[in-house]
Amino acid sequence: MAGFTVEAVDSAGKKIKVDVEAASANEAISKIKGRGFKPVNVKEKAGTGMLAGAAPGASGEHKSGTAPTAGQGQVAAAFAGVGGGAKKSRRTFFMGRVKHKQLTQFTQQLSVLMDAGLPVVRSLKILSNQMRPSLLKNIVAEVAEDVETGSSLSEALNKHPKTFDKLFVNMVKAGEAGGVLDVILQRLAGFMERMEALKRKIIGASIYPIVVITIAIAVVLAIMTFIVPKFEDVFKSVKVAMPPMTMFLMGISNFVKGYWLVLLIAPVILFFILKAWGRTKGGRHTIDRIKLHAPLLGPIIKKSIIGRFCRTLGTLLQSGVPILEALNIVKNATGNEVVATAIGKVHDSIREGESIAEPLAQSGVFDDIVINMIDVGEETGELDKMLLKIADNYDAEVDAAVGALMSILEPLLIVGLGFTVGFIVVSLFLPLVSLLQGIGTSKG
Repeated sequence: MAGFTVEAVDSAGKKIKVDVEAASANEAISKIKGRGFKPVNVKEKAGTGMLAGAAPGASGEHKSGTAPTAGQGQVAAAFAGVGGGAKKSRRTFFMGRVKHKQLTQFTQQLSVLMDAGLPVVRSLKILSNQMRPSLLKNIVAEVAEDVETGSSLSEALNKHPKTFDKLFVNMVKAGEAGGVLDVILQRLAGFMERMEALKRKIIGASIYPIVVITIAIAVVLAIMTFIVPKFEDVFKSVKVAMPPMTMFLMGISNFVKGYWLVLLIAPVILFFILKAWGRTKGGRHTIDRIKLHAPLLGPIIKKSIIGRFCRTLGTLLQSGVPILEALNIVKNATGNEVVATAIGKVHDSIREGESIAEPLAQSGVFDDIVINMIDVGEETGELDKMLLKIADNYDAEVDAAVGALMSILEPLLIVGLGFTVGFIVVSLFLPLVSLLQGIGTSKG
């Protein structure tokens, strides 16, 4: 018989440790379950039996995500409900990418299970089994198999870079190193929730103007193509003199009628040209700089990028990721080449022993208040907390700015549409007025 120390969760949700005498880890777990407790982790006492010769850390699966080592097959099997056989090959039949909303939900659920004390492999298998057939379901199953056969959770996630980016993997890695994976997953889930909520607000706010503008353009094009030409034929048949406004409208109508295909294809071609140019370093830098200085949308984009930078960096630092590594991750997560260049300079500055604030100030992107708050955060040693405060402030400002933009766009759209329709109506009725005046003069 060997001695085991089993970490478990009682009926009140409190974590306890119980010493058990058993012939194997499986028997120890069964005894704990028989007492009404939920086993979380099992360790054999040093020098008491079959696990005594295992490598340091070979103590059974635990919730920090450390991979099981030699002699842990029985323990992993007891928790996961699967034998320790060779990893099965798994083919993925789902193409494309995992949606951010799906990944956010997965992270939330995994953090809840980990916080409840379930081991990593069992948590992953539970989530995989409850998912509908999808790319993420297959990936989670593969990650579970990798962890079960000896990989750490971060190593298993790193095999799927299209789904789990560097931010995700490095935060998990930091959680594993500090033994606080459940806490890190909660922070990561909160971070992803905030990003998803902000994205939904921006998309939701942009739907109304896009729909109105699209319908307005379609209606105007239909009028120019089918209705205005008929008025032109009537005016020519009665040989009425057309004023300059009407002539201008007829010219636009003839152009639309003759080149409607070009007008439909040109925006698509322009889009792909800009997209191809944006893939070059110079083109991307120019486009991103234009975005930051664009009227109406520029301030919102700028605030959104600054908020994302501060929240991502603050979350990484709070999770224990070294600052140089965190800056490299944030550099690729900003989505703006101008800001990424500024972050690269910050990285080089810190590597040479200088501060963060000065290179950020030189970039011309970050507001003075952001620079000063970061500077204070560095001096007080609470840079992570200061960055998260800045992020909260800027997220609120983005929300307010989007609301203000919508309140401005609605009357602008109404006025613009009214002006367009009014111009068409007046242009078409001016010749009719002339015609009626001519008929009245001839009768007189």
